[in-house]
Parts: sequence; structure tokens; C-alpha cells
Amino acid sequence: MIKDIDRNRRIEQYALNAWPALQTNVLDGWLLRFADGYTKRSNSVSAIYNQSEVQSYDQLLEKIQICERLYEGMGLDVIFKMTPFVPNSLDALLADEGYQYVEPSSVHILESLHDLNGLEEYREQAESSRLEVEVCEYISQKWLDIVADFNHLSTQNRQITRQLLSDSLLRKGFFILYVESVPVACGLGVVEGDYIGLYDIVTAEPHRNKGYGEQLIRGILNWAMSVGATKSYILVVQSNHSAKRLYEKLGYKEIYTYWYRVKANSNKA
Repeated sequence: MIKDIDRNRRIEQYALNAWPALQTNVLDGWLLRFADGYTKRSNSVSAIYNQSEVQSYDQLLEKIQICERLYEGMGLDVIFKMTPFVPNSLDALLADEGYQYVEPSSVHILESLHDLNGLEEYREQAESSRLEVEVCEYISQKWLDIVADFNHLSTQNRQITRQLLSDSLLRKGFFILYVESVPVACGLGVVEGDYIGLYDIVTAEPHRNKGYGEQLIRGILNWAMSVGATKSYILVVQSNHSAKRLYEKLGYKEIYTYWYRVKANSNKA
């Protein structure tokens, strides 16, 4: 059990590193992340450190209020990411303070990439099929344009994505899946330790439900093994049932859940 907790905490840290923020402030062990409002992951409080000291209701409330002043001062909603690693009483306290429960999600891992279901079949098919997986180890304009198009990103969020991923020091692969030279899916793989984390896995709307997402992921994991990764993790919104079915098919298993607590900024334009 302790081993699992240590692994899960390490993966939570990997996830924070893989999808960074433009700025991170530390408040007595809490990480306050800011990225001009683009994605909850990069604009939320992760209260995952300094939990050995028991904190009273008043102490937690004071820290929450400091967070509120900082986020509201930047014109942002106040968001807390709730994981198994935050103070036990924090979720109930935030609920009492009017924070809404949103976007329940889960973290899944594949313990061994060598056990990936159907990997050898994928490699054989890739050599003779009309599918092509292109990988670049830096964020190219082509990848950025495709992911922005598939995700309907605004110009501002496209620029933030470039900055977030360009500044990261971790090894990354930016992937595009083509069918007869047409881009149909794209994604990002970030390597840290033995793990590759999968992010921004998206298939173009006209090409969904054709198995392209699965082919893209197999291509990413095949590359991951070539650069030394042996395991994988992915974050999944629980309402995305098709994605959950796909990851289960590939052999991923859920290891913990998380959600967000959000208080809308009343002064937000």
C-alpha cells in the first residue's frame, strides 16, 4: 500500500511537470499555478506538500483566502485540484465556502509498455498500411496549428500552449497521425523517469470512431520504448467513456481519482 501511495504521488508530480504553468508560486507547501486561465491544470492550486503538520480549520481558511486574493487579483477563477494528497479536510471546507465540484477525472497507468495489448500487430500493420505517425521532439508550427485546429483553440490559447511546452525541460514527442497524407489525430508524450505521460490526444471531428486515436497512442508508446520509457500514465475525464474504454482495451488501469473545486471570479470580465 505504501509503495502504491509513493508511486501515485510521484505520478502526480510528473503530471505537474509535464503540463507546466507560466508561473508557479509556493505558499507554505501549496503550489499556485498561473497560465492566463488556459486549462485548469495550469491555473489551479495543488495542495500536495507540507501535509505532515496538522493544520486547523482557521489555518486552512487563511491559506484559501490568500489563494483567492492572488487568483482574483489576476482576473482568474479560483481553482483547487483535489487529489488523494491534499489535506483531508480541504474538500469539505472548500464546499462550505461555495466552491463547485467539477470535472471528476482519474489517473490510469500501464505498468509495462512491453505488455501493451496488440503492440506487435501494430508494428506489422504500420509498416504496410496507409497510416503514418510523425514525431518531432520540439513543438513545431505544424503540430501547433493542427492541435489548435482540432481543439478549437483561440489565438491567445495557442500562444500559451506554445510557451508552456517550449519552456519545459523534459523530453517530449509531438505526434501527428496521417491517413493518406491527411492529418487525422495528434497528441503529446512527455517522458520523466520510467514513465511517458500522454496529453492532448485528439482526433479531428470528421475522423472520429475509426480507431485512429488507438493507432496514434500505439505510435506514441512505440516511440516511448525506443527512448527508454517502460511505463505510461494518462489523465482521463470520467465522463469521456469512449476514451476510458480505449485505455482499458490497451491495458491501462485506474490508480486514483481527482477533481476540481472552482469558485468563479465575480469580477471576471
